[in-house]
Amino acid sequence: MRMFRGIALCLALVGSLAGCAGDKVWASDDEVARARYAHPGPTELVLYTSMSDRAGSGEHTALMINASQRVLFDPAGNWVYPYAPERHDVRFGFDPMAERNYLAFQAQPNFHAAIQRVRVSPEVAERALQLVKANGSVAPAMCTTATVAILRQLPGFESLPSTMFPVTLKDAFGNLPGVETVIDYGAPPNDPNVPRLGPHALNG
Repeated sequence: MRMFRGIALCLALVGSLAGCAGDKVWASDDEVARARYAHPGPTELVLYTSMSDRAGSGEHTALMINASQRVLFDPAGNWVYPYAPERHDVRFGFDPMAERNYLAFQAQPNFHAAIQRVRVSPEVAERALQLVKANGSVAPAMCTTATVAILRQLPGFESLPSTMFPVTLKDAFGNLPGVETVIDYGAPPNDPNVPRLGPHALNG
């Protein structure tokens, strides 16, 4: 019952947030081209899960893809960051500074972020990139459903369960071969090097 109450709360809160999922945000070609970031590291997928410290429940799911360029698929998200232009829940220009800012947002007080990395072939990474770009905007409270639907179309990820619960996906993803999991509890509140963007909002 706690999970279902959480979903209802998520629906209510997200529906009231300006610029949240379902909006047809479409950055211009110039904005996307200027922001494009190709990361020199290995091609990989990174699953981010925002978790409540108090309830232990998952509050949001997002997927970073490092392919020919690095992007964040942030379905039903409301992360505000002007240097990562958005097209239908895909945030371009997801460089290390953007990632740090995003994790600071997801791991604010009373929340932490589970970060799960797995290396994939360039072909799989590029397929994931094309899938999220073609996906369209995601409705509120459907962040996990949308993310797992993308993943299940990729070789090696077909066994993931179709679910709308972030923790279910996190646990299943963590059991896949080669996945490395770390937990980010965020920087201390007085750390001047990590931006904090106001109260955490349920966004997926």
